[in-house]
Amino acid sequence: MKTKTSFAPMLAIANGVTSIDFYKKAFNAIENFCLRNDDGSIHVAEFTIDGAMFHVHEVTQFSGTKTPANAGGGTVSVGLMVDDVHAVFDKAIAAGATLVMPVTDFEYGYRQGEFTDPFGHRWIIEKVI
Repeated sequence: MKTKTSFAPMLAIANGVTSIDFYKKAFNAIENFCLRNDDGSIHVAEFTIDGAMFHVHEVTQFSGTKTPANAGGGTVSVGLMVDDVHAVFDKAIAAGATLVMPVTDFEYGYRQGEFTDPFGHRWIIEKVI
């Protein structure tokens, strides 16, 4: 079976995080698997949102990754293309996201809103209009 080329971002979380339910509440994400450490904290989890895959992974000495908090802010924004920007955006805010920019229609043909999730990752919820 040939693998379709796609992006699967890995969002780094701090060691000791025990709940990543934000993604289920905000996006109706489906958790494909979640591997936990002996103390119950998250090691790695895989989610999909309408078939788009992403991972959440604790920082390890081998990964070389940093969380937005210990990196002094994120360096990547996750763009999520959806049909109803307002509905997805509002649900994420209600689930605990922090508003960065309200949903706005831009002259370049996109409707976009930005927020930061509880782990410091910047999301752009968007649609071509």
